Amino acid sequence: MKEVYDVLIAGSGVAGTYCALQFPPEVSVLVLSKYERTVCSSELAQGGVAAVLDFEDDSYELHANDTMIAGHFANDAESVDVLVHEGPDDVRRLMDMGVVFDRAPDGTLDKTLEGGHSRRRIVHHEDTTGAELVRVLQKEMLSRPNIDFSENTDLADLHGVRSGFRADLLVGGEPKSVFCSYCVLATGGIGRIYRHTTNPRSGTGDGIRIAHSLGAKIKDLSYVQFHPTAFDSPDGEQFLISESVRGEGAYLLNCHEERFMHRYDDRLELAPRDIVSKAIILESRRTGSNRFWLDIRYKDADYLLARFPGISEGCKKYGVDITKDLIPVFPCQHYLMGGIQVDLDSKTTVNRLYACGECSNTGVHGKNRLASNSLLEALVFSRHAANDILRCMNSGFPSVSVHPGTFDVSGAPMPKNIRNEITEIMQSSYFVIPDESGIRTGHTRIDNIIRRLTDSKYAVTREYCETLSMATCADIILGEVDRI
Repeated sequence: MKEVYDVLIAGSGVAGTYCALQFPPEVSVLVLSKYERTVCSSELAQGGVAAVLDFEDDSYELHANDTMIAGHFANDAESVDVLVHEGPDDVRRLMDMGVVFDRAPDGTLDKTLEGGHSRRRIVHHEDTTGAELVRVLQKEMLSRPNIDFSENTDLADLHGVRSGFRADLLVGGEPKSVFCSYCVLATGGIGRIYRHTTNPRSGTGDGIRIAHSLGAKIKDLSYVQFHPTAFDSPDGEQFLISESVRGEGAYLLNCHEERFMHRYDDRLELAPRDIVSKAIILESRRTGSNRFWLDIRYKDADYLLARFPGISEGCKKYGVDITKDLIPVFPCQHYLMGGIQVDLDSKTTVNRLYACGECSNTGVHGKNRLASNSLLEALVFSRHAANDILRCMNSGFPSVSVHPGTFDVSGAPMPKNIRNEITEIMQSSYFVIPDESGIRTGHTRIDNIIRRLTDSKYAVTREYCETLSMATCADIILGEVDRI
């Protein structure tokens, strides 16, 4: 790792790696991964990438309309237009790079359907699409001489200096400062502020906390998506049962093993995620039970095992055979539509600071993300970020100033159980259908946690940084809702 880079990218998922690959050999890039390089939300993405790749039965207008409907028309129409028109070329670039999408027997792309989509337009790699994209993009990234990559490295803080930033890092727990002319935050979501989430352990909102501390605008952080069908395991760990399982015909059943979606939406199991999640909660209140199931047993067993190998293996660990058994499901936190406010070039309101992927708010998703639009957004707007940085570089902006030295990480150990308190507050006050009476009380408790973390001098460790990030994001979310 050098002392000075042209571009620092925090995050090694699809947004971060695809952004890094846009830079020519003369641009020095440092990519950080907080944990091992595959610990990111992109790696866990199952369903696929939504894109209009032919016009036989689809159109950009239909994809845009589906996106707007799912987002309750709170989307930024210009961002949606960029997404649906430019996204297909990014998908083709992925295929040129070696990404393998499933094919039908006649050799054409096998497109699936998910909730909220009016057409089959989602290309996929079995039910592990994100892992396939991460594999190909990271392999290419690691082959580029101009890109340095650092695993197990926390971006603890970011400070503005002349013509750039000083990044305070914890490299394997050890402090180190590097300098960069431009910084791209691609740090993923905030799921770990909830007790139950499909997010990996890296999803603590670090990029949002850092951008907020620099004065960047944070927009609509309370737009949190709860996925209706996470595996309801006895040990509390959640993994996603992809939307595409319902897209391929699975029924949602209540505790009486009866279909119930007809009570809540004419689109039944293929209604958008927020509608289905709320329907499950309302049905649980109606029946007095939290037991819900997905049933796809009527489909051919060989087809199910070939189409959903990852989900099949995940369920099998809990003794559930998706070809013979009902799959226990319940909503849990899944995705963040709000985030660091950016423009069409992924620029934040802070000079030389960019954000892309889940930590950003491009306006594409509105109040609810349409299934399989997340990987597409990561591709399109990370490319925009890189292109804008290159444009600025070509305009002759001065290079970053360097000030030698490291940052102080000394301090007392942080008190235990603060993270558990944050997740308890969020789970009880702002889950699927918010508890209006609990939001204000929860906000006050979160404010007190932030004061405890910042008024005392605690050692700067990964645990401290993540806890401060979680508290900051929870505070912004509950503050937004409390003002409504």
